[in-house]
Amino acid sequence: MDSYELLKALKLQGYIKEEREELWWPNSGTFEVIVGTVLTQQAKWEKVERSLENLRDKKLLDLESIANLDVRELSLLIKPSGFYNTKAKNLKKLCQNIFEKFGDFQNFSLHVDRDWLLSQKGIGEESCDSILCYACFRETMAVDSYTNRLLQKFGYEFESYIELQDWLVSGVESNSEKIHKLYGKEISLNTLYARFHGKIVEFCKVNRRGKDIDISSLDY
Repeated sequence: MDSYELLKALKLQGYIKEEREELWWPNSGTFEVIVGTVLTQQAKWEKVERSLENLRDKKLLDLESIANLDVRELSLLIKPSGFYNTKAKNLKKLCQNIFEKFGDFQNFSLHVDRDWLLSQKGIGEESCDSILCYACFRETMAVDSYTNRLLQKFGYEFESYIELQDWLVSGVESNSEKIHKLYGKEISLNTLYARFHGKIVEFCKVNRRGKDIDISSLDY
C-alpha cells in the first residue's frame, strides 16, 4: 500500500462529510486557524470550539486583540481547552511575535515560513504544518497521532514526523493523474493535503476502539 491507495480507500468510504468546508478545517484561511491550532493541542475539538466561542463573544478573536489581551483573562476564556495557563502564554506570545514581525494576518499568511513558526514556543511540527496548510493555504501535509496510529495498523513504522510526512507526500505526488481521475477534476495540492488529513482524522474518530483503530472497513 502507498498513500494514494489509502487516500482512495478513504475517499470511496465518503470521508470527508459533505457539509464540511473544502479544506476541512473550520474557517480555513483565517486567523482563527492559528488560535484553534494552539488550543487543540491535547484537547478535543469540541472543547476548542467552546474556547473559540468565548473569544468570539468578547470580540477578541483577532490578532491584535489577543496580542494585547491580559494573559490571565485569555487563560479564563480558553479554559475549556485545558492546559489553559500554558496555552494562554504561548498564544499571546505567538500573536505578539506575528504582529511585530508581519503586522497583520494577511501579511503573515503570505510570508511566514516553516522555520519561523517552529522557532515559536509551543509550536511543534504538527501545529506548524496545520497553520501552513489551513491558515496559509500552503502545499503542506499535516501529520498527527491519528495518522501514525492508522499506519501502524498496516504495519508501517516511522522514525520521525518528517519520515511519515514524506511517505504520505511521495504517494500523492507520484500519482497525480490517478488522483485527478479519482476526483474527476484537477485539485490543488493544498486542497488535497488538507482533505487527506481530514479524511484520516474523521476515519479514525469514527472507527476508534479505545486507543485502537479498527481498519477492517477499509478496502484497499
